[in-house]
Amino acid sequence: MKLGVCYYPEHWPESMWAKDAAAMKALGLSIVRIGEFAWSRLEPDPGQYDWAWLDRAVETLSGAGLQIIMGTPTATPPKWLIDAHPDILPCDQYGRPRQFGSRRHYSFSSQIYRRESARIVAAMAERYGSHPAITMWQTDNEYGCHSTVESKDSDAEAAFRVWLQAKYDTVEALNQAWGCVFWSQEYRDFSEIDPPLATVTEANPAHRLDWRRFSSDQVVAYNQMQIETLRPHLNGADITHNLMGHFTEFDHFDLGADLDLATWDSYPLGFLEQAWWDDPIKRHFMRTGHPDFAGFHHDLYRAVSGGRFGVMEQQPGPVNWAAFNPAPLPGMIKIWTLEAIAHGAELVSYFRWRQAPFAQEQMHAGLNRPDTTSAAATPEVREVVELLNELGELPATVPAKIGLVYDYQAHWMHQIQPQGKSFQHDELSLLYYTALRELGLDVDILSPEASGAGYALIFIPSSPSLTAAQIERLRADGAHLVFGPRTGSKTEDFQVPPNRAPGAVQTVLPITISHVESLRPGHQEKHGPYTVTRWLEQVESDTLAAEHGVIWQNERATYIAAWLGGDALKRLFQSVCELNDVETMDLPIGVRVRRRGNLLFVFNYGTPSFYVNRIGPALRQAVCLTKTHAAHPGEFAIYRMP
Repeated sequence: MKLGVCYYPEHWPESMWAKDAAAMKALGLSIVRIGEFAWSRLEPDPGQYDWAWLDRAVETLSGAGLQIIMGTPTATPPKWLIDAHPDILPCDQYGRPRQFGSRRHYSFSSQIYRRESARIVAAMAERYGSHPAITMWQTDNEYGCHSTVESKDSDAEAAFRVWLQAKYDTVEALNQAWGCVFWSQEYRDFSEIDPPLATVTEANPAHRLDWRRFSSDQVVAYNQMQIETLRPHLNGADITHNLMGHFTEFDHFDLGADLDLATWDSYPLGFLEQAWWDDPIKRHFMRTGHPDFAGFHHDLYRAVSGGRFGVMEQQPGPVNWAAFNPAPLPGMIKIWTLEAIAHGAELVSYFRWRQAPFAQEQMHAGLNRPDTTSAAATPEVREVVELLNELGELPATVPAKIGLVYDYQAHWMHQIQPQGKSFQHDELSLLYYTALRELGLDVDILSPEASGAGYALIFIPSSPSLTAAQIERLRADGAHLVFGPRTGSKTEDFQVPPNRAPGAVQTVLPITISHVESLRPGHQEKHGPYTVTRWLEQVESDTLAAEHGVIWQNERATYIAAWLGGDALKRLFQSVCELNDVETMDLPIGVRVRRRGNLLFVFNYGTPSFYVNRIGPALRQAVCLTKTHAAHPGEFAIYRMP
């Protein structure tokens, strides 16, 4: 387990570097990320490299006993490269180039940019790949940020047509899969097909879905190019990429398959402001972040790269990019760090060492203020270091009994044809996750392609194109499957299944959806103990009877035919857990627990006067390893369980 920090030596006078490095080491940090935005300094003119300053930075940091994460600088191509090759720029839905002057100004499909990226990455890898202090490499930075996954440039259009031909072989097969007979959209040749952007009204949903799949594949291919360029030069160093929270524009499981470990950038307060929660929730968690947002992403990114993950950027104070930017409640830097560790993180790196006094992020807090004095987060980081030293080697994380399927393609399908403005796939997924975490359960996130071996229960919030083969894999070892609304409602070609919804779910539950309703905001319906909002399905079955019209259950499968509120979900999930001999707790809205081996971590995000012994009798025999007992917001506790 490493604690680290993001550092930009090119932003500061060289006379400060050694002092900064010594201070990092004295604080207890062991690893530093550098380099990911430095292309203009590394290659100030075409083909003219200046390595001297980075050589000295690497030696200064490593000389202080720090390990280094080296970032490839491709998120910020320099001005001379854009001027020489303006076709590198990404384009909006109308084909208009987005301009130089910020970052991420390139198209993933640009062949020129792939060539130039491979060149600078190879040059860096040849120079630094064998350096013993560089123990990790980060490809690029935050792929797709600022809506840059999709681009309507000429290279993307040409590549999309090649992608479609490889998938469908004949244009006749494509016309059939897309249903192009509708609205006279039939094509004679793949060369006639454009990206489904800027159309008069709704474009063909299957066309849009394939465009999203293609755009995701372009990100994955670009990352593969960087990894293939790096790998031959590295002396066993890990390769990562820093993914983002609340970001679904490409399939992270596909990208993560090529990484040694996935990392992500955790900004709990900024993400709270950007997300869907209503004002009372945002006010309640204004200085702590929602208690499940970070945990969900820890579990997601742990799954993305096969069990290894870290946090590359941890929020240390107010950020600059949200609608409102409050400061963290005292104690939250410790909680955010320890919660990542509880979920199995190998790295937590704070962004950034010192607040920049210039340019776009000058209002973004760091561990130090622009005048080099320590900011509020620094003493909390020191306390985490001391606590980790006291705990010693941490036990390994173990698989949970509960799995939850997260499906990027499902998210795209819901965005393309929502059928109801308030049906948001991400919100529903987190709603299910929250209900499970309020029951004190650890949750493993699974891809739709994962095996269900070892799980007692697997929850699928909403996966429209889930296939029979995927369901069979998830049922390995007899896991009980809980399906949410709209699961199985479409084919992979975005059509209604021949046997109607819920499609492949009928292999485990003999039900048929007759019709669906999306309900207006504020409307509620009582179905026994369940309050239904937003979405309701009318279900038929010759052999099963519904529980209050919305819950359909067979021996090892349950279907939820409505959007249920969090309290209703929690009650339902508790009863399903009891049926499957899974022990639960009853946690208040702001308290969460996470197990790591025989350690139980307790985090208080917003429940005053909380008494931890109320959450389970096992804690009466447990040994508390911390001075605090998570009694107040911003506090945590760690117990060694008997």
